[in-house]
This record gives sequence, C-alpha cells and structure tokens, in this order.
Amino acid sequence: MTEPEAPLLEGLGDAAGMPIGAPEGGEVQIIASGWNLALREFFDNKLAVVGLVVIVFFILFCFIGPLFDSTNQTLVNPLNTDLAPGGHYLLGTDEHGFDEFGRIMLGGQTALEIGFFAAAIATVLGTLWGAIAGLAGGLVDGIMMRIVDVLLSIPLLFLVLVLATKYSGTVVRLSLLIGLFSWLIPARLVRGEVLTLRTRDFVSASRVMGANRRRIVLRHLIPNALSVVIVNVTFQVADSILILAYIGFLGFGLQFPSTSWGDMLGGAQNYVTEGYWWLVYPVGGCLVVLVLATNLVGDALRDAFDVRLRRR
Repeated sequence: MTEPEAPLLEGLGDAAGMPIGAPEGGEVQIIASGWNLALREFFDNKLAVVGLVVIVFFILFCFIGPLFDSTNQTLVNPLNTDLAPGGHYLLGTDEHGFDEFGRIMLGGQTALEIGFFAAAIATVLGTLWGAIAGLAGGLVDGIMMRIVDVLLSIPLLFLVLVLATKYSGTVVRLSLLIGLFSWLIPARLVRGEVLTLRTRDFVSASRVMGANRRRIVLRHLIPNALSVVIVNVTFQVADSILILAYIGFLGFGLQFPSTSWGDMLGGAQNYVTEGYWWLVYPVGGCLVVLVLATNLVGDALRDAFDVRLRRR
C-alpha cells in the first residue's frame, strides 16, 4: 500500500487550520518549574527590579567607591570642620572634619555588613528552631514556641540597647546582638510551613525508608520551605539596618572613628536648625532609599513565591 503524497498531506493540514505534525490540542507548551515561574514573576515586577538595582548600586557605592575616592576617615581635622559642599568636598565635612561623602560610604559599609550578617544569623537560627518544633509537634513544639512567645513579648530594641551599653560597639558584636534577638519571627514562619509539609507523602515515604529526624529536617523540610525563608531574609536585612540606625541615633552605636548612618544622624541632629543640611539629608536619604528598596524586593519575592498572589 503506497503512502499518500506530501502535497496531499499539506493540503489536509492546511484545511484543518493547523500545521503538519501538530497535536490535536494545539501546540505543546513547556511547563516551567516553580522556581522559574517565581523568577519570571519577580522580574516582571518593575518596582522589584528598581529595588534590586538600588541595592546593587549601594553595595558598589559603599564597597567599591572608596577605592576610587579615598578620604581620611580616621584622623580628626579641626581646620576643616562643618565646611559647606563644594570644591574638594562634594558633600562638605562634618563636625570632626571628615569628608561627608566618604563618611556616607563608610557608614553604608557598616549598615550593609551588619544588615546581612544579622539577617543570616536570625534566618539560620529561626529556620532550625521552627523546623524542629514543627516536625516534633506535641509537647516539644509547645515548649519551644512558648519560649518564642516569651521572647517576643520583650521589646527587641530595649534588649539590644541594654546589651549594647554593656559591650563595646563593633560590627561583629552588633551583628550578633541584633541577629540573636531577631530569629523569632522566622521561627514562627518556618514552623507554620513545616506543619503543612510534615503531612505530605514525601515526608511519610522518608520515614518509611528509615530516615531520621535530622535527615528529614535538613534534606526535605527546610529545602521545601526555602521560599518562606528567602522572602523573610530581605525583611530581616531591612529590619537590621533600621535597628542599627536606632541604636546609633541614640548614641549606642559603633566606637569612634567607625560609624554607621545612625551614628551620623545622631551626631548631626543638633545641626539641623543651624543650616548644616548636608549633615542630615544625604545620609538620611540613603537610609530611607536602601530600606525602601529592600522592602520592595521582599514584597516582590513574597508575591512571586506565593501561588495565590502570583499573576496568571
């Protein structure tokens, strides 16, 4: 039996309104993974992209900028105090004679370092605590979460201020102080996610195959709760930067000559009414813009990872 000629097949395909070889239901679309869908949703959010660009800009500005614009940020210069912007000093000088533009870079380094370091500490502790509590359940879960509730009832800023007065302010110590008291919210979020995951079939299959609780937590529960963790990290960075600013503004920040944006605002608050605007508005604007950008990225990540909020 001879096969139909190609022109006849082409005519049949054209008459049916579909190309030759196409399935009856139309063209087959490739199903993207959840991570790819989340990334596509994130980059479709224009505000999120702007926020990400702003964060990258501040990282480059604070860490790479001093390599191109090196200024003295350690020795006090009484002859150049409170100079107005212009000439050699783009943003003037402060009450110690430090170049304000270079000071903003130095303070931004501290803010970003403490923000990311404290967020990492809080996320790791909170994720482990919440995953263990959610998987254990029962009495263990009750005791662990009551500890979280008790700590949450104590104002975070009050605890950090009390401990900051006892221990001298350095980047590492302030990061530890902020991180060790910021893990409570991540713990509750991860616990809630684990409570829904522990009843899934893949967790039951792991138990049947002899996996212990440590393996279930590290290999199954935490990786599947990463969406919640990633979203929370961005908010933790913003909160840590703000807490550092509060501490510095109240006079319990870093040891001189190290500085943060909060320290700079705290030292310049007496100069607001005297016309020294360059000591307040540039650094204050940097703080607001960075925190806003971080929150925009966090909101976009939440919308991207949450299927209920994802645009169809």
